[in-house]
Amino acid sequence: MFKTELLSTNQKENASITMSSRDIAELVDARHDSVKRTIERLSDKGVIVRPPMVNEPIADMLGRSRTESVYHVGKRDSYVIVAQLCPEFTARLVDRWQELENQQSPQIPQTLPEALRLAADLAEQNQVLQLESKQKSEQIESMESYFRSGMTAPQFAKGLNGVNSSQINAHLLQVKWLYKDSNGDWRVTSYARDRYMTEDTSEITAHGKDPIIKYKPTLLKKGAAKLYEWYTQGKLTMKANWNGEFTQDKAVGL
Repeated sequence: MFKTELLSTNQKENASITMSSRDIAELVDARHDSVKRTIERLSDKGVIVRPPMVNEPIADMLGRSRTESVYHVGKRDSYVIVAQLCPEFTARLVDRWQELENQQSPQIPQTLPEALRLAADLAEQNQVLQLESKQKSEQIESMESYFRSGMTAPQFAKGLNGVNSSQINAHLLQVKWLYKDSNGDWRVTSYARDRYMTEDTSEITAHGKDPIIKYKPTLLKKGAAKLYEWYTQGKLTMKANWNGEFTQDKAVGL
């Protein structure tokens, strides 16, 4: 009887768990407004039930606080939405739901030794989280002290110890931040524009010819943070003589 009641309780708790449309956007590397449009299109067709929407606080690129309309989606409908957006990210969604459900259904110790082990595990996890939080804060502070508005990705990468800065644009091409136009010049994709990167424009006028507009892709702060995150995760192309240390030279690119 005890197990039956416990299962019923867990089922009720899991049924009340929702995932926000912003969470889904981050999971599948999509724009939040694209995710919301997909939700609305599917609900209009009757494929999913239109989820509730709430206004939640969010910080913009300059750190200013504002509110944003966010949908809260149930488990079943979230799979339908991700299948429409990016089917290849379904595994990420499965993992995220597992995390959410585990948070809602902790194992209750039945004996004193189990309770002591749980307390020790929680204390250890707390220490790890505090260390990771401190390291993350130090990384963010380090990156912010180095980043300057108007930096190109190669300029930013030149100051990251060991990174092959000549390969950065090729990496950004792979992650769909950049593309090459018909003139062979680097341009920012619609996916990354005003999210991770922007473009500085300049006009070049040759004698007797029409002016030519030149575009220079530059990093936004969020793009620099993402690039720095890839750097610390070992996802960038490194030089053969890299010494294995993750450091940066604040003088580069200024």
